[in-house]
Amino acid sequence: MVDETADFAALIRELKDRSGLSYGVLAKRLHMSTSTLHRYCNGDAVPTEYAPVERFARLCKATPDELVEAHRRWILADGARQRERKSAATVTTTATPTAVEAATAPTPEADLPAPTPEADLPAPAPANEPAPRNRRRTALFAAAAVAVVLAATALVPHLMSGDGNGGGDRQQDAGSVTSTGRGTPSSSASAKSTSSASASASASGSASPSGSATAKSGASASPGAKSGGAADVAAAAVPLTVTTRPYAWESPCSQTYLVDRDAAKVPPPPTEQDAPSWVSALGAVSAGSQYLELTVQGTGQETVVLESLNVRVVGSGAPLAWNAYAMGYIGVGCGGGVPTHSFGIGLDAPRPVATPKAGQTGLPYKVSESEPEVLYITADAASHDVRWYLELTWSSGGRKGVLRIDDQGKPFRTSGMSGRPQYGYSLDTSEWVPHRAD
Repeated sequence: MVDETADFAALIRELKDRSGLSYGVLAKRLHMSTSTLHRYCNGDAVPTEYAPVERFARLCKATPDELVEAHRRWILADGARQRERKSAATVTTTATPTAVEAATAPTPEADLPAPTPEADLPAPAPANEPAPRNRRRTALFAAAAVAVVLAATALVPHLMSGDGNGGGDRQQDAGSVTSTGRGTPSSSASAKSTSSASASASASGSASPSGSATAKSGASASPGAKSGGAADVAAAAVPLTVTTRPYAWESPCSQTYLVDRDAAKVPPPPTEQDAPSWVSALGAVSAGSQYLELTVQGTGQETVVLESLNVRVVGSGAPLAWNAYAMGYIGVGCGGGVPTHSFGIGLDAPRPVATPKAGQTGLPYKVSESEPEVLYITADAASHDVRWYLELTWSSGGRKGVLRIDDQGKPFRTSGMSGRPQYGYSLDTSEWVPHRAD
């Protein structure tokens, strides 16, 4: 077991033991098997997504600082798991020759017939035994046939995956996107950046994701987008990634969405991990405030300094005249605290600024592959419907650039809800009812 996985397992075992809940009770509430939960706690496996880790930690009444630490340790354990998988795949590929290599391998000289003078030519080979020349020709034809089959095999999934569209229309898991900056960093951190979800970037090194962080989930590079040549060099030049969860919740009671539908046509509130699908299906917009979770991690051991986080407003208008639906259930309390590295943004201001929450230090921060940071952003809007995105300015040694962070290649959208009909979901009647949270 690698150190990162052992550290992750130790923390969740500690939370589990402190909670006093059995594996069976926790597994039932998390909708997973008891054996799977055992494997996580023993370090035999690492969840492929953070959502079940967060649910587990909240069930065990983890503090805000413990939630941050759980996220950090999961990032490192997941990275170690992916490195082990790639290493195993490399060993397998190196040890096993391909079919084409086997079919086209040169025949040892000892197995080839010695040249024969014309005067000593032997009698023709029997009809049922091909001559050596024919055997060699047959081997070449077989090798060519294998190459064609392999090429076709590789082409079919390429066509079915729809790589031609750059992956911009692919659904993102749990609404999170990992951004790997594209483009060449420059000495200027203020050049314009594109809002496209394609794998392109501005001259400033600004990235735009195909999901939550635009520069890959913030230079705009989407998963599955084609790369090569200059694009690969540009990607390698940006020494950090940003994974964005644009529909994270500080707590269910703190999150409300505007939906242009009557209450009878709106499904029940989703869980936090299902919120992206719920929002997408209904065309919902964050109401009053939007809570973002940004995980910033270096791609190597070199230190990357996060210099500043700037807000860019694309458009601002009157609040949406839609109904407001709160995600917390009526009569069910919600807890929560303010985690470290939290920032507030007042979107109604003429020039919104990301400001550290009271008592917390702001940027610059330092990150590397082994020391990620999680930033929490709360963007508030009361009297406007605002489309906006973030730009993260970074530096590493003599390099610097700007990473654009947005929602699947589009700006984030947050609208005020003052004066709009507000609804809460009643567990007693299983329906939305008029309700205004205190």
